[in-house]
Amino acid sequence: MAPRDKIQADVAAALKARDTARVSTLRLLISALDNERIARGREVDEAGFMRLVQKAIKQRKEAAELYDKGSRSELADKERTEAEILAAYLPPPIDEEEIRAAVVEFIDGEGLAGPQAIGRVMKEMMARFAGRADGGTISRIARELLL
Repeated sequence: MAPRDKIQADVAAALKARDTARVSTLRLLISALDNERIARGREVDEAGFMRLVQKAIKQRKEAAELYDKGSRSELADKERTEAEILAAYLPPPIDEEEIRAAVVEFIDGEGLAGPQAIGRVMKEMMARFAGRADGGTISRIARELLL
């Protein structure tokens, strides 16, 4: 099932359940998906969809932090709820120990050392764990092991 079809089905289910938060969040995701399709000039593939969802989640988390700083906890909670709804469309995150083991294996296999190797490690690990691992976590682990 294409991502857009799955989201449409989930919108219909949320409408029946009268889950307004889910409906509005999913409609925004459909809109972002349509905008991306128009910008690319073709349908959004699975990897593009995952990047789109990750971007939307990141935006919600950043907005929640800003609302917390501004003492607007009700808006921060709304943003966090939307991020949780969107997170259901991503594969389950990978354990940090698995990331560490993969980074160690790649560094040892390639014979890498020093800070200049961080870019190669990041490129490989981001491709390997696309949508399942946060770039910040991978970067932190790579820095610990290479510096």
